[in-house]
Amino acid sequence: MCDERGPANLTGVNMRWIWIDSFVEFVPGIRASAIKNITLAEEHLHDHFPHYRVMPPTLVIEGMAQTAGILVGEARGFKENVILAKIKRAEFSDYGLPGDQLRYEALVESINENAAMTSGRVLRRGEEIAHVDLIFSHVNQSTRSSEMPDHNFVFTGMFMDLLSQFRQHAKSESTTTHAK
Repeated sequence: MCDERGPANLTGVNMRWIWIDSFVEFVPGIRASAIKNITLAEEHLHDHFPHYRVMPPTLVIEGMAQTAGILVGEARGFKENVILAKIKRAEFSDYGLPGDQLRYEALVESINENAAMTSGRVLRRGEEIAHVDLIFSHVNQSTRSSEMPDHNFVFTGMFMDLLSQFRQHAKSESTTTHAK
């Protein structure tokens, strides 16, 4: 059972890890940019190369999948679960380190009723450190297997809050700009 309230406890509730901190750009159905601040407070950094702490590339890919997945889900009105089906390309030229801010830039390449393809770049201090292309599958109520939950288990409250916070911030900036 997944729950977004906290880490695993004695009742079997698990934490849903979020690998983006906020959206900085969101153009529905076209592109999205999100940021991730890497800090030593993140527990995974203490076990991954203890003397050379880096954000594991697999978690960077997951951050891109979350950014692109929300972009794809929003384009389809969040009607389906958007499942990462394939990592088409993942090339890294460097690592993210504690103190770095990563910027995930996702672009929808194609989207239809069954799937979506995205391309993405991961930037650190304006320099590209990774290129990640992903393929997503759409799973709706009529195509889901009996083992899958009957609710939308991908777009939880935490993911929806990230998008809502961006929209509220963008709206308040727009109001402030027009008032000047």
